[in-house]
Amino acid sequence: MKRRKVGNLLALAILSTLNERPMHPYEMASVLKSRGKDRDMGIKWGSFYTVVGNLRKHGLIEAAESGRDGARPERTVYRITDAGRDEMLDWLRELLAELAPEEPKFVAGLSVMGWLGPDEVVALLRTRLAALDEDIASTRAELARLIEEIPRLVLLETEYHLAIRVAEAEWVRSILGELTSGSMPGLAQWRAMVAERGSTRS
Repeated sequence: MKRRKVGNLLALAILSTLNERPMHPYEMASVLKSRGKDRDMGIKWGSFYTVVGNLRKHGLIEAAESGRDGARPERTVYRITDAGRDEMLDWLRELLAELAPEEPKFVAGLSVMGWLGPDEVVALLRTRLAALDEDIASTRAELARLIEEIPRLVLLETEYHLAIRVAEAEWVRSILGELTSGSMPGLAQWRAMVAERGSTRS
């Protein structure tokens, strides 16, 4: 993966928005929110103006015009530069083609969950599964709403998020099935190990 001048994924979102037309920051944020990009890219709105400033500093965007509407603060309209467009396209190609190491927090938890007992893990996974089912339902509803207003091409990342959530929910259900039925290999040894640690501490 290349080291980017402005590596925050919010920068890519801003560049792609400005590639449509010049906008002031408030309009950019409104467009991104309306399309659900804040969830797709993990956008932190507190750093929005900092990222805009960094993009301008590195010549990836530039001020097109400044204006004032009544008593409101002055608003600068930005446009993407040729360098910004090249950066956006190069970054996009990299993200779509290259397999990058992604380490979700859930994977970290799975890697050391043996320190908890099977019964507690079952309870925790049930809590996670309930949250997954709720997220799946809300994403499906959001997708159904957005597909009436926005071309599917712009919603593929939402479809991907939904597919990943559905796959995770199915996997968690299968693990819960093995744990509750007792069919998971090594379950008895796991219980014994946790019980022994408990008796050692006491």
